[in-house]
Amino acid sequence: MKNKVVVFGEMLWDCLPAGAVPGGAPMNVTLNLHQLGLDSKLISAVGVDEDGAKLLDFLNDFDLPTNFIQRNPAHETSRVLVDDKDKENIKYTIVSPVAWDFIKWNEEIDQAVADADAFIFGTLGVRNPESLSTLIKLLHHQVIRVFDANLRPPFYDFEVIETLLGYADILKINDDELEVFADYFNVEPIIESVCSYLDQHFPMDLICITQGSKGAVIYQKGEMIAHPGYKVQVEDSIGAGDAFLSGFIKSYLEEKSLQETLDFACKLGAFVATKKGGTPRYSIDDL
Repeated sequence: MKNKVVVFGEMLWDCLPAGAVPGGAPMNVTLNLHQLGLDSKLISAVGVDEDGAKLLDFLNDFDLPTNFIQRNPAHETSRVLVDDKDKENIKYTIVSPVAWDFIKWNEEIDQAVADADAFIFGTLGVRNPESLSTLIKLLHHQVIRVFDANLRPPFYDFEVIETLLGYADILKINDDELEVFADYFNVEPIIESVCSYLDQHFPMDLICITQGSKGAVIYQKGEMIAHPGYKVQVEDSIGAGDAFLSGFIKSYLEEKSLQETLDFACKLGAFVATKKGGTPRYSIDDL
């Protein structure tokens, strides 16, 4: 039986100088999990507009179910202005408010999370109180809850982050986010200090820190496992972290060792970095 994963949050158009491409970390993760053979579903929202219709068509082309993507007639589909001059340090300007700021709770999405093996969420998708309220209700289900911090200034609030950390079984952050966490919690900005603090104050099982071209580290109860990453020619880094998380979740749910899990996650992240955009088509054989 396929592992079931539900992902909550934003879906959007990344507007690059060369043209608009579908994106948003939750959507990217959902598509990667789908291509990896998992039963993945996205809880999000689009406007009743051409941009929304095109995003749904894009997901339909992947044969990804769209029944949990709400249509909001009062707000437009999300667009993000992308500055990709530095291929390893992409900058984003995120329009607000948009349809996914107003994701509504209903019994259908609640049951989907209850039936899932894992539930993935982040911070950007809950910058609005309505979507945050919906997420909090969904987080009460006892599944593996994966918090992908995915901080996008100025759209995060550490009061909200602390609330979400209280539900997280797994936390994924990157090097830059580690420094932001260190500053807020007033600890030394190194992996051991930040993770030790989080481990002591929040009931999570493990923390994963991505380090771009330097690979990634897993911290679990004082122990660390590191991977140097795979050296590749980067086309762009959009979606590489989302691919990493998808590979991590696949292997983790398959109960592979943490070293194997980290290796596969790094491999998938590196592979996507060699492609343009955050959601290239691929099969397991390509890896």
